[in-house]
Amino acid sequence: MQQQQQKDKPKTAGSSQNQGSSSQADEKKRVQDQNNDKSTTFVVEDKFEYIKQIGHGAYGVVCSAYDHKSKTKVAIKKVPKAFEDLIDAKRIVREIKLLKFFDHENVIALIDVQKPPAPTGYEDIYIVTDLMETDMHRVIYSRQDLTDDHIQYFMYQLLRGCLYIHSANIIHRDLKPSNLLLNKNCDLKVCDFGLARGYEETTTTLTEYVVTRWYRAPEVILNASHYSNALDVWSIGCIFAELLGRAPLFPGDDYLDQIKRTIAVLGTPTSEDMTFIGNDLARKYIRKLPKRNKQSWSSLYPKGNPVALNLLGKMLVFNPEKRYTVKQCLKHPYFEGLHNEEAEPECEEPFDWTWDDFEPTKELLQQMVYEESMEFHHGEEDDEIV
Repeated sequence: MQQQQQKDKPKTAGSSQNQGSSSQADEKKRVQDQNNDKSTTFVVEDKFEYIKQIGHGAYGVVCSAYDHKSKTKVAIKKVPKAFEDLIDAKRIVREIKLLKFFDHENVIALIDVQKPPAPTGYEDIYIVTDLMETDMHRVIYSRQDLTDDHIQYFMYQLLRGCLYIHSANIIHRDLKPSNLLLNKNCDLKVCDFGLARGYEETTTTLTEYVVTRWYRAPEVILNASHYSNALDVWSIGCIFAELLGRAPLFPGDDYLDQIKRTIAVLGTPTSEDMTFIGNDLARKYIRKLPKRNKQSWSSLYPKGNPVALNLLGKMLVFNPEKRYTVKQCLKHPYFEGLHNEEAEPECEEPFDWTWDDFEPTKELLQQMVYEESMEFHHGEEDDEIV
């Protein structure tokens, strides 16, 4: 089956966005991006040869570059004025630590973090990662034909990566098509871990959610007191549905509309299936909504593979306790021919979250990024930085 997948690869539909970035300080050079109205300067090591800008957004600017030392193309993300917002800066530190910890084919690899000129007093951060050619959002909304083989292979890799992530006591919390990077070979890598958390944490779940609500699990929207990696499975299910229908399944306009749309598809939850909702007002709101019957997945996706739709129904379950785990999803018949436990590694040890419990200051965060960069630049003296 995997060989069959190799025959049916989707073409790339554009350049990737949310990629990492970096540079160094031995003999840096400045490169102006002339492709943008607002010119961006990348200060990078001589070993990196600038190619072109491939993405930009609130997080910064990403360019592709050729690494003459490794003889490979990489992505360099520049985060300018990275410490203006301390919450955002802490997310960058979190992502650096997580990417440095990860070692998996389906998770974006951290190649380098530029060594800043000093432990404090600098403003920009550069992060270097794998270079991928596009992301799932672009593929879904391109004219590229998506066969069931494509969808199966994408979903398998996504679940395979999340098995590893979850086994390390990490919940991604921001899975969506634009955070899944792809290349011409249909290889998939999960990126953007700035909102990730550990299982045992139960506070500040909503205050840090600033991303689109369309992939948020009911327990997140309804402010449940506890959450688990089941919320990632919900997001994966939403991505699965979007691949099948090439449109978002729950494009809510706000929190209330999001719940209405969810219930319109899944049906009104039973009292038992609302026990996880600790908020009385949220439960009362759902009870006051018109009673809805569950829609069949085949009516929503008449061209969908029935086995795929069966799996979709195991993932998009209102009650997180009844939702399939990633491991259960991988064992589903939909992945027959791909599933192989020996080729689905789990993390050897959990990620240590104890470092994350601190009040950020600009100087402290700058020191932390500097220390992380030194992991990639042993033996370099400060006076070598220019």
